[in-house]
Amino acid sequence: MGSSIEINDTLVISKDNGFPEILDIERHQRIPILLEEIAHDDFKFTKEGNRLYHNGIRVFLVEEVNKKWIYWGHCIITEQTIKEGKTFGKYKITKLYDSEYQREMTKNESPDGKSYF
Repeated sequence: MGSSIEINDTLVISKDNGFPEILDIERHQRIPILLEEIAHDDFKFTKEGNRLYHNGIRVFLVEEVNKKWIYWGHCIITEQTIKEGKTFGKYKITKLYDSEYQREMTKNESPDGKSYF
């Protein structure tokens, strides 16, 4: 009997699983949220499954809203632990997309049927 570990370059999480409350899509489209507002914050996340994220290099940060994806920018995973079929960790946001780029990135990079836009 073996175990499986999924290697990811994209952190897809909902607000319930650690996506920052301050990152609100409606606000961001009206008044851009700036990286300076959150650059020094550490955020925690939880994901189902055994996952490894690239350590110390860029990971895409995606918010999941009603099973749809919104690409927000980049983050760096600073800690991760796999325990009892779940992955726990911390991350820092290193880049936020402006709303126009965010819309295009989301439309072009989301799996079929997953784009929020």
